[in-house]
Amino acid sequence: MKRNIIVLSALLLAALLLTGCGGPFARAPAATVDPYAGMVQVESGFGTQMWVRELEELEKSPFLGWSRLAPLPDGYAVRMGVDVSEHQGEIDWAAAARDGVEFAILRAGYRGYGARGTLVEDATFRKNAADARDAGVALGVYFFSQAVTPAEAAEEAEFLLDVLTRAGCTPDNVALPVFYDWEDIAHDEARTDGLDGETVTQCAAAFCETMRANGYATGIYAYRYLAYFSYDLVALRDETLWIGALGASSDFYYAHAFWQNAVAEGIDGISGAVDRDFWFEKLPEPTDGASPDGQ
Repeated sequence: MKRNIIVLSALLLAALLLTGCGGPFARAPAATVDPYAGMVQVESGFGTQMWVRELEELEKSPFLGWSRLAPLPDGYAVRMGVDVSEHQGEIDWAAAARDGVEFAILRAGYRGYGARGTLVEDATFRKNAADARDAGVALGVYFFSQAVTPAEAAEEAEFLLDVLTRAGCTPDNVALPVFYDWEDIAHDEARTDGLDGETVTQCAAAFCETMRANGYATGIYAYRYLAYFSYDLVALRDETLWIGALGASSDFYYAHAFWQNAVAEGIDGISGAVDRDFWFEKLPEPTDGASPDGQ
């Protein structure tokens, strides 16, 4: 009996050594898998943080965490501007310019979100374009899209080209990009309900391709969630990004040239609230020892 106990004890010890309880034959502990590997945490736009896959093909924003009172990243200047539509009524652009408005992105038209999807010119676009130019305000343009196919997006661009021509706008006097602004309609039923991200991306590409073929610089407007989860930003990497991300500091992860950061009150020449924007202007590389601002 005693001999059997000794044998059993020896066998148990050998089993423990071989199955990871110590000794030269112990198994290595299982590796811990990071569920967030290859992802970054970003602001959702709804007051919460979310994890998204990091797109290594895209440049990270040099303005992450930047606010109006913070130093600028090297090689950049920041300009303040507004984006407006007929909802702002008549604007005194000379007064706005004196109050620090350096650029304006004007709505030139839109497609209705009802079943017919009617194309409409913004009622104040022609006057805004003329008056802002006269005041020395740099111009950009946006078109609010509710396209559901790339063919409709190209149709919107052709409509916009006609609007621009009748307003006296050309690629030479529209200094900033023409932006494609497609948005979900959250407050009502819309013709775009349920449209998938691949189609939204194709629509943006078709619109921009048509505008570029006619000499205009192009870009995409998107709020955070749309940019992270609907648009294929890699496929659109050559487009200038204008990001709607209301907040005191810049928090969109990828590089973008324009940031819509607030609904502002009290800008001279504009009655009531208006969207305020910043233009992250990349300065030319200095040559012959000169500083980026030429001094």
